[in-house]
Amino acid sequence: MSENAKYITLTEENFDAVLASNPVVVVDFWATWCGPCKMLAPVIEELAADFEGKAVIGKVDVDENETLARKFGIMSIPSVFIFKNGTVADKLIGFRQKAQLAEAINAVL
Repeated sequence: MSENAKYITLTEENFDAVLASNPVVVVDFWATWCGPCKMLAPVIEELAADFEGKAVIGKVDVDENETLARKFGIMSIPSVFIFKNGTVADKLIGFRQKAQLAEAINAVL
């Protein structure tokens, strides 16, 4: 996690613990080579700041965490999954505008 980023870098090692200890977790499955993922990155950072204290926002690099990508059937990136109490409550595949993502997160909160 960088100095000013409020999202969590999720890995195969910490993923289950983060899900278990937070009621609402938003996960951006992405990769460094993915153009739409790069476009979504600042939106994810803004959402992390906007939802701080209400939801945990995390990012999973699918190239570094292939087991997680397989577990959740990630076929297209970016894919944003919203978990409530450890289970998938919503999925948004492909680039989405901030307002659309915020609306989906609010619907789960």
